[in-house]
Amino acid sequence: MQPGEAIIVTDQDHEANSGPWRRLAEDGIEIREWRIDPDSGLLRLDDLEHLLDDSVRLVCFPHCSNVIGAINPVVEITAAAHAAGAFVCVDGVSYAPHGLPDVGGMGPDIYLFSAYKTYGPHQGIMVIRRELGQLLPNQGHFFNGDTLYKRFTPAGPDHAQVAACAGMADYIDLLADHHGIEGDPSARGQGVHDLMRAHEVALLQPLLDHLKGRNGLRLLGPDQANLRAPTVALALTRPGIEAAAQLAERGIMAGGGDFYAVRPLRALGLDPDKGVLRLSFVHYTTKEEIHKLLNALDDIL
Repeated sequence: MQPGEAIIVTDQDHEANSGPWRRLAEDGIEIREWRIDPDSGLLRLDDLEHLLDDSVRLVCFPHCSNVIGAINPVVEITAAAHAAGAFVCVDGVSYAPHGLPDVGGMGPDIYLFSAYKTYGPHQGIMVIRRELGQLLPNQGHFFNGDTLYKRFTPAGPDHAQVAACAGMADYIDLLADHHGIEGDPSARGQGVHDLMRAHEVALLQPLLDHLKGRNGLRLLGPDQANLRAPTVALALTRPGIEAAAQLAERGIMAGGGDFYAVRPLRALGLDPDKGVLRLSFVHYTTKEEIHKLLNALDDIL
C-alpha cells in the first residue's frame, strides 16, 4: 500500500486499533473506522458504503464478534468492497468453531482463524486468494519466494503444528461418517457445518428467550439464534467475573471480563473494567447442560 491509500477497520473487532494499524497510519495510510451501532452492536452495510471510495484498498471485519456474536453478512460486505476495488480480510476466529465456513463461497480475499478454536493445535490459519498472495511481498527466505505457503512464514512452516492440524479434518470426517453424510470433502464439510449450526441454534434460542427483556442485564447482540453464534455476552449491574464465579459454584463454566474486546464494549457504552459475563457453547453441548445453565442463571440473577 502507498501513502494516501486507505484501509477500513471496524470497532466491532477488538484488534481494530492494535499496533499494526497505528504503524500503517504513521506511514501515511489512512485508517477509516466502520463503527458499530451503539445500541445493537451491529455493523450496518449502509455505513460501510459511505466509507468506500477508490482510495480504499482493504476492508477488514470479523465474521462475528467475540462479545456481540452477530454473524456479519460476509457475502454482501465482500461484494460491496469488491465493487469499490478493495480487497477483503475477514477475522473468522469467533465463527469457525461453530462450523468451518465456506470461504470460497463467501468470496473474501483473506480469511483468518485459529486452529485451537476448531479442535486443533495452537496454530494460526490463513486462507488467501492466490493472486493476492503473489502480489504481496515475500516475508520468508528469498529462495522460497515462489512457494506461496512459505512466503508468509519468515522462520519457515511449523511442521509439527501443521501435521497436527490434520486431526481437524479427521474430526470432521468422523462426524460426517457418524451422521451418514456422504459426498466429496466439500459436501461432507458443509453437511457437518449445517449440523453444528442447527444443533447450536436449537439450544441457543431457549437461552436467548430466557434472557431477553430481563431486568438487571443487557443482552449484547441479536436475540434470534439464527442470526448469531452461541457466544452470549451479558452486561450486568456488577462485574462479569463475579457472576462467572457464582456460576462456577453451580458447576457452570463461564467467563467474566473484557475478553480483549475493550473497543466494542466502549462503543456500546459499557465499562470494560466491569466487563461482561460470557456464556459460550458448541455442537457437543447438550440440552441438559443448557437446562442446568438456565437454573443457575435464575439463582444468581
